[in-house]
Amino acid sequence: MTVSLAGVEIASGAPGRAEDGAGAAGEGRGQGPVGAGSHIGWRPCKEDASAECGALSLPVDWAEPDGERFDLQLARRKATGPGARVGSMVFGPGGPGDSGVDRIVGKGNMGRFSDNLRSRFDIVSFDPRGVGLSNPIRCSQELLDRRPSPLMKSRAEFDATAKFNSDLREDCRRNTENGLFDHVDTLSMVKDLDAVRAALGEKSLTFHGSSYGTLLGEQYAEQYPKRVRALVLESVVDHSLDTREFLSTGAATLQDSFDEFVAWCERTKSCALHGSDVRARWADLLDRAERGELSDNGTALTPFDLNVMVMKRLYGPEWTRLGEYLRGLMESKPEAIPAAGTTEDRPEPALGANPFEVFCQDWSLPVRGYQGYARELRRVGGIAPDMKYPRALMAVSACLGAPEPNNPQHRLKVRNSRPILLTNSLHDPASGYNWATHVAEQLGSNAVLHTYEGWGHGTYSSSPCAQETIDAYLISLKVPPRGASCPAVEPTG
Repeated sequence: MTVSLAGVEIASGAPGRAEDGAGAAGEGRGQGPVGAGSHIGWRPCKEDASAECGALSLPVDWAEPDGERFDLQLARRKATGPGARVGSMVFGPGGPGDSGVDRIVGKGNMGRFSDNLRSRFDIVSFDPRGVGLSNPIRCSQELLDRRPSPLMKSRAEFDATAKFNSDLREDCRRNTENGLFDHVDTLSMVKDLDAVRAALGEKSLTFHGSSYGTLLGEQYAEQYPKRVRALVLESVVDHSLDTREFLSTGAATLQDSFDEFVAWCERTKSCALHGSDVRARWADLLDRAERGELSDNGTALTPFDLNVMVMKRLYGPEWTRLGEYLRGLMESKPEAIPAAGTTEDRPEPALGANPFEVFCQDWSLPVRGYQGYARELRRVGGIAPDMKYPRALMAVSACLGAPEPNNPQHRLKVRNSRPILLTNSLHDPASGYNWATHVAEQLGSNAVLHTYEGWGHGTYSSSPCAQETIDAYLISLKVPPRGASCPAVEPTG
């Protein structure tokens, strides 16, 4: 899976010069991959021979193309209707930390893509650098198991979290092969993606990014605007936010999704909590979690854990299951939960994954000491009185004390790109509609935002109307009118 340059277009603009039409923030932006290979070497996947797997040898550090290398692992399924084949479509997985290979391998995993899309494209995805099978970031599991709660209640806990993060970074750096640990930012992945495009023999890129994968698509368009054929950004990430904005928007969109669940319970007799004061009962659950008297199958639930469990069930959304889950917790008896056991009896040191490092190399989310953190926590509670411990707090906690990121936040600057399609649910618990509208504003005339007026994290699998709109754009480059939307589809499960 090493790459030769023969027969494949791998543009490598002059050093220090951006591709014509690329944004101007940073010397050398838009420079094409240098030293990447062009041969993937597809073969039937061991787990599923109906799919093909392969690898692409890429530089660990794109600034040193002749230095250390790693293997980017890929998978694809060929177009089912080869006579109507358009080309290859690359799917950008979310997370960070999701496996694109797993999205392709396994016959039941391709439901993410319509039959129409599969008939016209080879569907390709990959494990991003540092994730899954692509030279994963590896850390001592014992250390990962001791990650502190993001809800820091004192300066001592704040300082201990910063110290833990420093120890974890050094541990992960030591256990990750090929020196890749310090090079897992999305800007490095942009060059990986362009090398994949070239290795697939595509003159321009057709890409569908989901959730965190939208950041990869956004920055690809910024770096290589003239190499874009079609770009779908589904459940959009806004990479221009500072700490305050990141927490505020994350809290607001999660509260909005919880409000929608409460409204559904009030109007739907089949909701397990119908007829009750859902907010009051939820507040009681949070109080029990604060007192350490709430568990799920014997595992203690902290207030943060409880918020995250609810958030996950709002992704679908799985409102019926969420109502049943909360009723089960509400009907459980308060109990003192025993402390978790130690890991001293591990037979041998185990290694685990740490996808937060990808995030910490993309974002700078500083707070001014413990007092600054406590102020943000109080402010978030005012914005989201029910969901006052959103998962966004983990992002701040996990990156506390991290060095300046390789890929810090900035407003997008995309020029002379083909039209980009943004698509977002109006009530998305994770990538809020507020993010999508802000990114659309940054992209200006380069982009069109298409709205799904319903709920959940994602649009393609939530609405036949949204799926048809996205397919028409990917296949025929048909861009929907500005302001176009699809009606909500009431969840049934």
